[in-house]
Amino acid sequence: MTRAVIRLAIGSSLFALTAGCATMDSGETAVAEKVAVETPEPAAEALAENKPQIGEFGFDRAGMDTAVRPGDDFYRYANGTWAASTTIPADKSNYGMFTALDDLSKQRTKGILDEARADPASKIGIAYTSYLDEAAVESKGMAPIKPWLDKVRALNSKAGYAALLAEADRVGIPGMVGGFVGQDDKSPDTYIYSLYQGGIGMPERDYYLADTERFIKIRAAYLSHLTNVLTLAGEGNAAIRAKGVMDFETGIARAHWDKVAASDSVKTYNKMTLAQLARTAPGFDFSTFVRGVGADVTDVIVAHPSAFTGIAKAVQAAPLGVLKDALLIRSIDAYANVLPSAVEKESFAFYGTALSGTPEMEVRWKRAVNFTSGALGEEIGKVYVEKYFPVETKAAMDTLVTNVLGAMGRRIDGLVWMQPATKTRASAKLANFTTKIGYPDRWRDYSALEMRSGDLFGNAWRTAEFGHNYNVTKLGQPIYRWEWGMLPMTINAYANFGMNEIVFPAAILQPPFFDPHADPAINYGGIGAVIGHEISHHFDDQGSKYDENGRLADWWTKADVAAFEAAGKQLIAQYDAYEVLPGEKINGEFTLGENIGDLAGLAVAYDAYRTSLNGQEAPVIDGLTGDQRFYLGWAQVWRRNYREANLSQRLTTDSHSPSIQRVWVVRNLDPWYGAYKPASDSNLYLSPEARVRIW
Repeated sequence: MTRAVIRLAIGSSLFALTAGCATMDSGETAVAEKVAVETPEPAAEALAENKPQIGEFGFDRAGMDTAVRPGDDFYRYANGTWAASTTIPADKSNYGMFTALDDLSKQRTKGILDEARADPASKIGIAYTSYLDEAAVESKGMAPIKPWLDKVRALNSKAGYAALLAEADRVGIPGMVGGFVGQDDKSPDTYIYSLYQGGIGMPERDYYLADTERFIKIRAAYLSHLTNVLTLAGEGNAAIRAKGVMDFETGIARAHWDKVAASDSVKTYNKMTLAQLARTAPGFDFSTFVRGVGADVTDVIVAHPSAFTGIAKAVQAAPLGVLKDALLIRSIDAYANVLPSAVEKESFAFYGTALSGTPEMEVRWKRAVNFTSGALGEEIGKVYVEKYFPVETKAAMDTLVTNVLGAMGRRIDGLVWMQPATKTRASAKLANFTTKIGYPDRWRDYSALEMRSGDLFGNAWRTAEFGHNYNVTKLGQPIYRWEWGMLPMTINAYANFGMNEIVFPAAILQPPFFDPHADPAINYGGIGAVIGHEISHHFDDQGSKYDENGRLADWWTKADVAAFEAAGKQLIAQYDAYEVLPGEKINGEFTLGENIGDLAGLAVAYDAYRTSLNGQEAPVIDGLTGDQRFYLGWAQVWRRNYREANLSQRLTTDSHSPSIQRVWVVRNLDPWYGAYKPASDSNLYLSPEARVRIW
């Protein structure tokens, strides 16, 4: 799902509501490959005595490297010792504050699921137990998926191909194109079915087309993966047939839009009838596909029309056997985690190790937690928030959000480049924000989802069908404004343009992001900047295209657009210059929205922090001023070490800059210079006129 409807603070995968973006970190110390311990529960004595959970005031001073000048590398100054001494667990491609909290969330969820197993009627207990029963999975072998694979094998003409792909789509098996029901960007009170480019098994077109040494090696590993999957499916001549699939996907990749164009909200809004789509992309029966997925519509949004033309041509030209082989492979990969270990290990060898450099799979209980959370997440979430999300945290977050929203409002009022009419609309947009904190007001109903003991594959299949049906039955319904795109246990946050909302799940509202007993400077630099980041997404290069009602509209004056784009180009150039790995740089245009989010979010959070002091100066703590602690709070949340393969992958696929460069955004902020007084010869120093100022 590629249309830029939602912006995330972190995370690179798509999720249930609509389209998503991601985050990452980098740097010399950030590619150390070591082993880290799992995150323990917060210390009982700290909770009992109302002390900060981290350090004396909410920041880990021991993790600093004060031998580094703040102006040379603020990330290393704040985090250098942590980065040098912290190791990456064997089951992770990277490790940092987000992953540490995710470990904690998994441990807590495991406790909930272990208790649920004692209740024979508990769906979450049944689902969890079915995943843990590895012996049952192994004993069944490939038998559970065989009826579906046989159906794919039985396809005897291209006339039935679109209907078969639709059937696959209904159970989460990707095909040549994908689709989902979401808000119509130009009519946000209405649901519509949107279609986006698909048909490739690697993350992005560059993996097929770029001729760097890294991509050439990955292509070789992928060809081996295709061969191995066909072999596991019991097919003969696997190597030759795999080459046919690889050539087919390479042709599709050539037709794909690049990641910059594919994330443009305006370019990807192409409303057309199914008849118009058939004329745009002859060679594939889109009407049959759309009807087959259960979307009874005449109009659709086509995100990438020229890609559809190319994909349809590729399908038309491909032998039927290649189309079937591609679908066999996609089917097995889609269900690899609920099939025998030989299949799961093969899938992990490519998608986990070759792509991201992760040496080992997570232990089975962690994978079981992931599976059960994906199937029945809000059922678990109910229990999670009762046990781990105090009402005091939600109340404190309400105050923080109010303060940061107020600071953003004052920023809008004070802009010198924005015209008065546009300021009025921008202020109205801010006033229309909905803030969701912790968990949904209305929980998902899973009564129609059947879980059976000892039937892991069936549980996964039925879960996919249930999720698909939930999505397509939105058509014709009022907008589900209570709906969340993340679970309470998720370490993340997001902005939804069409809903005009910002959302903060319960699990991110804990240290190092937020601690009610920490110094306010740390909280404002941590979760306050995340709040500001998500607010500012509604005014970034894509979010600014949505008006106060969440409608994709042209509501800025030409002068506003020109000023905004000029500042954006300055920020693009700044990030384009960062070489993260030898020969691999940040794509400043692709990451622009997230870089604006960091720049504006941190600036707005600082204003809110200063306002909270009521005109007084914060006390000096442990030799650090309030302003210094504020920026340390920002730097601390981005602590992360990467495996080199994962970092390289993120540079290609992730719309966020790596963590080191996210911390470096401070070089654009005047108060950071006042706090740390970097010398003019410092690496990060920018003259006042060179600092990027947007919001």
